[in-house]
Amino acid sequence: MVKKPVRSIVGAIDAAAIRWSAAGFAPRVRARDAVSARTGYSLPTVEYAFDRLFGALRRDAIEAAIADELGCLDVLDDFVARTGRPRARALPLGRVCVIASRTTIGVAIVPAVFALCAKCDVLVKDREDHLVAAFFETLAGELPELRDIANARPWQGDEDALDLAGFDAVVAFGSDDTLRRIAARLRFPTRLIAFGSKVSAGYVAREALCDDVAARTMARGAARDLVLYETEGCLSLHALFVESGGAVSAERFAEMLAEAIRSAAAEFAPKRDDASSAARVAIARDLATFRGGARIVHSDPHAGYLAVVDPPLDEPPLFLPRAIGIRRVDRPSQAAQYFERHGIELEALAVAGLREDLLELAIRTKAARVVPFGMLQAPPFGGFHGGRARIAEFVRWIADET
Repeated sequence: MVKKPVRSIVGAIDAAAIRWSAAGFAPRVRARDAVSARTGYSLPTVEYAFDRLFGALRRDAIEAAIADELGCLDVLDDFVARTGRPRARALPLGRVCVIASRTTIGVAIVPAVFALCAKCDVLVKDREDHLVAAFFETLAGELPELRDIANARPWQGDEDALDLAGFDAVVAFGSDDTLRRIAARLRFPTRLIAFGSKVSAGYVAREALCDDVAARTMARGAARDLVLYETEGCLSLHALFVESGGAVSAERFAEMLAEAIRSAAAEFAPKRDDASSAARVAIARDLATFRGGARIVHSDPHAGYLAVVDPPLDEPPLFLPRAIGIRRVDRPSQAAQYFERHGIELEALAVAGLREDLLELAIRTKAARVVPFGMLQAPPFGGFHGGRARIAEFVRWIADET
């Protein structure tokens, strides 16, 4: 356990993140190229992800999140008096392993940062691009005491993995099947902090479709939510509902969205060398066109997107790169029923329109965030990823009742 005050750890994280926020910082440039090569994402996409990640790792944001969950920062260093309760101290839970997902760039860094602030020993399962290891090296340069407790290394498959039962907490990102396999390898009382398969969706209320200007603004935000990271993450826009009765029709809004997607694709080009995904999108496009009926299909192979208006409610989301179904509904409860029918829980809900029934939709679908369009892929640093706490998972409490 590191003996330094928590404010020293936070200061080191802040300083390292500032260095990584500079586009020309050599370790960032190397990591950017490696992440792009591994994922196939364009360099501007990776740059955007780095800017969001390291731009958020700031002293004030970290300290605010800790104080909000634990009461204050000092409780991580010593016993602190509390109103109406015995004075107490938050001790490190122990050894923490973080297992990152394949797609989300740098997703392991945030829980690792909070575990370090809790003074836990941290090991991250790094990806082949060594992003986390490179950031930890910069962090150790700011506070050498962290070198022994912040480590990252890649491994492939179960035969190369560590004995997870030796950790006090395991943070894991991945599919539900992956999480079940990880859980089976743990022994009580190892704490599993799991982030499984979820999606995000959007709901456009009729009053928000008051004119073309408002509709185009929403379409631009939805387009960015869709194209970033090829619609592969839990914060990507996977389903979109447009309420009937607005001044701008669902068909017109779909046209605006298609135009906005083409513009967004100019900034964030489609994934490179992804013939398999392109073929699956083409099959989905041809099937929707063949079925005809009320469906309107928007597609552009150069921008790599597919938007289908009024696909059947008994069909799940497309779950394809840059592909979206736009469904007309009369009220939010119909959207909730759609997700319940397909056994889908939301990570976040983008909304246009401010109504209580939209908040009820978010609660019913178990979403952790309600955001404006365009902000799905920009979660706040101190937010509740997966509806869970940030640092409280990594401490154990001791009370002084003397």
